[in-house]
Amino acid sequence: MSPTKLELLTAWLPTRPWYRDSGRTPELTKAGGFRLDDPAGAVGIEFMLVTDGAGPDARTYHLPLTYRGAPLDGADEALIGTSIHGVLGQRWVYDGTRDPVALAQIVALLTGRARPQAQSETDTVDPSVIVSVGELADTASELVSAIDGRSQTDIAVPGAAIAVLRQVLNTADAPGTAHGRVSVPWQLGDGSTARGVILAIGA
Repeated sequence: MSPTKLELLTAWLPTRPWYRDSGRTPELTKAGGFRLDDPAGAVGIEFMLVTDGAGPDARTYHLPLTYRGAPLDGADEALIGTSIHGVLGQRWVYDGTRDPVALAQIVALLTGRARPQAQSETDTVDPSVIVSVGELADTASELVSAIDGRSQTDIAVPGAAIAVLRQVLNTADAPGTAHGRVSVPWQLGDGSTARGVILAIGA
């Protein structure tokens, strides 16, 4: 893609209320992630983990993204940017927490109706993504809103709230055994791997 995903995110991240401003331009590297399938096959859904900086001051962020072949009506404020894909042509890249297709699949993932897919392999479940299934409303039409906080985005669902943990600390939260959680691994700068919860019901 041109510009690349990391190039688009370098400009977009500092505009987010949960971004930890270091006073410099973000220096991003890919740290991990996975995909979810759109049942209609029209929208790409990716959960990227990117690390900003290096050493003890580095921060790792969890970034839900969607990729569309045309603009999403009424979502101008959620647009991260546009890019040219070598095969698919122009793509509109959105903040996934404001895209109804991604929101529906987040609910599906947490309730066991969607399976995490590997980022770079087609039709391949990613076994590194650990999902502890919980209970939420089944219909995407009931999703109410997404509100950014200082370290997460809360997506309102009847009877519960999904906390999308945007900013992930280097010292990972323990995945635990509570129902309605998704934990993933990510790569640290020294080559080791951390694991933490990126999605949870009622967090």
